[in-house]
Amino acid sequence: MAENFRQFAARRPDGLALADERGTLTWAAFDQRVNRLIHALRAAGLGAGDRIAVLCANRTELFEVLGAAMHAGIVVVPLNWHWVADEVAYVLDDAEVRALLVDDDFRAVADEAQARLDRDLLVVPIGGDAYQDLLDAQPGGEPADQLAAGPMFYTSGTTGRPKGVRNALTHAGLPASVWQLVAAGAVDTLALPTDGVTLLCGPAYHSAQWAFAMLPFLNGGAVVMRQRFDAAETLTLIDEFRVTNLHLVPTQLHRLLRLPDDVRARFSGESLRVVYHGAAPCPPDVKRRMIEWWGPRLVEYYGGTEGAMLSTITSDEWLAHPTSVGKPWSSVEVVVLDDDDTPCPIGQEGTLYCRSRLGTDFEYHRDPAKTEAAHRGPGLFTLGDVGYLDDEGYLHLSDRRIDLIISGGVNIYPAEIEGVLQAHPAVRDAAVFGIPNDEYGEEVKGAVQLEEPGAASGELSVALLAYCHEHLAAYKVPRSLDFVAELPRYPTGKLYKRLLRDPYWEGTGRRI
Repeated sequence: MAENFRQFAARRPDGLALADERGTLTWAAFDQRVNRLIHALRAAGLGAGDRIAVLCANRTELFEVLGAAMHAGIVVVPLNWHWVADEVAYVLDDAEVRALLVDDDFRAVADEAQARLDRDLLVVPIGGDAYQDLLDAQPGGEPADQLAAGPMFYTSGTTGRPKGVRNALTHAGLPASVWQLVAAGAVDTLALPTDGVTLLCGPAYHSAQWAFAMLPFLNGGAVVMRQRFDAAETLTLIDEFRVTNLHLVPTQLHRLLRLPDDVRARFSGESLRVVYHGAAPCPPDVKRRMIEWWGPRLVEYYGGTEGAMLSTITSDEWLAHPTSVGKPWSSVEVVVLDDDDTPCPIGQEGTLYCRSRLGTDFEYHRDPAKTEAAHRGPGLFTLGDVGYLDDEGYLHLSDRRIDLIISGGVNIYPAEIEGVLQAHPAVRDAAVFGIPNDEYGEEVKGAVQLEEPGAASGELSVALLAYCHEHLAAYKVPRSLDFVAELPRYPTGKLYKRLLRDPYWEGTGRRI
């Protein structure tokens, strides 16, 4: 049996392990399928230290891939299923992956991406008869020499291309049982129920969604998942499967609150123990209304792919400290530095730097310059946020990463979008920034300076947006474009983006 699932398959062989729209898997069945997949990956020549990419929806087979890789010492690179072929090809190349496991729903994008590479790539279908044949051809016995390996997530960067984040668990060599220790520690720290039921209703290619589903799963909790979030269905699933914990982003909270009164009235929610939310600032009114409805189950967190979770704040704490994201964990040191890298006094804003007291750190794959730029000394790194610590030790975020747009809980960095717009022959210069959106928090806005100023028209705007759709995932494409005579830039060439962005935020009461 796969080492980390052995005890659950032995203790609850017929108990629910996974459920998606297609069906369910027991712990015994899941364990056997993971064993067979480990053998299949090894038979294909993949071993400890190799990297594979997975382009897959939220489905039970995704957890089989994750489970097999973390027992075979293989690093998994989760791919965003919204990406177009150019974006997928970039990560496949940058991560130096040897194999791509792909859901049939995304095979066309995968094939186009593979065609752009200058090397052969093993492509393995996920789901369907071919995948089942792959498993059936292998023995179900326990594989030997099981080693731990973790995922390498790609996080967007201000230079326009995503960066692979590597930490201790993305380097194979540790015993596979280390995941039991990691999961048990996380479940205990996050106060997640042991042997509970997690609802995964966000994309598992995102590090937070992965962590809030996979870590409880590794501790013996079942996972119920859906490919797309549906507010009414979410309430039904919580009651039907007796869900104990889930992760939501503010947009999902907003959609739950918009459900008709009769739908909300039918919801019991008595099984719920804790609901984590993060990934974007939550409007205070939305959070207060959710606490009134679901009770003090909401816990907000602050963190990032590079540094995992840094602080949390319970509902009761937040009601007393409504501008805070909580006290930093005891395992984390938070340092606030000014522009001269001098520590700021209590209450003074500065760039937030963090250091793990456990000695863990990260690096950007194949990019030592960006790794160095994110650090101020050994282990002291920044996510780029601005904030301060108050006299009670609570952490407050007063600004976000420069230029970052957070729309529906998804991080969008403008540089990549600006690069696409600037590549169009009609465009001389372009700027992209976030403007208010009631449902998503922010939406993507573009400002364009044309080669021929008199050419501005609705028809050209449509053509430029269509061009963006050809080169970018849909969520990155601007909702609208402004044509401007000249973009405001410093003499150094740096764009003074606030002059474009601030007018849209005036009067909203929200600081950006």
